[in-house]
Amino acid sequence: MKVSKSVQIDKKERFELLFRSYFGELCGFSTKYVGDLESAKDVVHDVFLALWNKFDTLPEDTNFKSYLFTAVRNKCLNAIRDSKSQTSLDDLETLVSGNEESGLETAELAETIEAALKLLPEKCREVFVLSRVEGLKYAAIADQMKISVKTVEGQMSKALRVLRHELAEYLSMILIFFIGMK
Repeated sequence: MKVSKSVQIDKKERFELLFRSYFGELCGFSTKYVGDLESAKDVVHDVFLALWNKFDTLPEDTNFKSYLFTAVRNKCLNAIRDSKSQTSLDDLETLVSGNEESGLETAELAETIEAALKLLPEKCREVFVLSRVEGLKYAAIADQMKISVKTVEGQMSKALRVLRHELAEYLSMILIFFIGMK
């Protein structure tokens, strides 16, 4: 749907027309990604809010349908990625410790994780914790630590390489945890 700026309706009316035309369809589309209607509605609302904030700056010939579906898809993918990265090491310990037989394994795993984290250089460890435990995005970490996003990416790559090496023998236990989270 093209909503021409040359048509004699104001910004609010043009926006409302887009909202009424696409909201339901976008919610259905978003639900396929995020799995439930409430989360889907949140995603679509966020996209429409972002659209409202830059509505006047978009080109005259913007294909709003394509724009909205692309924005919703990207927002859904970001939401999925962010929800997966929110799983903290504490969650791992809680899940595994629920099984008394694995209490020794849990304690050993927790100690090994702590030891592996201590092997990381201070800034590298801080980047890892901010990303994987606190769930911050790379840009937010870069702003907080006053470093570039590329530096954050490099530090995360280094941290994951070290942790993968140090925790290799616990991989099956970690995989069981993540499969159990679904």
